[in-house]
Amino acid sequence: MLHAKIIDISKEKIEIDKAKKFIASSKFGASIYFVGTVRDQNDNKKVTGITYDSHDALVVKSFEEIYKEAETKFKFENIAVFIEHIKGYASLGDTSIIIAVACKHRAQAYEFSRYIIEEIKKRTPIWKKEHYENNESEWLKGNSIQTR
Repeated sequence: MLHAKIIDISKEKIEIDKAKKFIASSKFGASIYFVGTVRDQNDNKKVTGITYDSHDALVVKSFEEIYKEAETKFKFENIAVFIEHIKGYASLGDTSIIIAVACKHRAQAYEFSRYIIEEIKKRTPIWKKEHYENNESEWLKGNSIQTR
């Protein structure tokens, strides 16, 4: 039974090649890549970039917990998972998060990947400060940290 994971928060630009290399294996028939990017508009405001801030140790802990929950929930025999989120400033089009999942079948990969991103959005202490074309910026309202 193969279960592999890499979980990280990076102050550098993140690239999908690292994820592709990590999950590559002939044991898997399906690979899913979720890549979140900085978009140019939010709530009718023209966005020029986003600053991401986080409590790194809690982010890694949250990613670990979410991975373990998904592993328990889905009980897939062979799986590889890669999760990485950026910290710091990201320009338009830059990658903010990469989630790569490789499983035996495509339905498994979709389920596992979707579970991970939805739980990260709900629970992980990563904060976003949007920067706008008029040189204004604001921290976006997020979800409160849930305790377990």
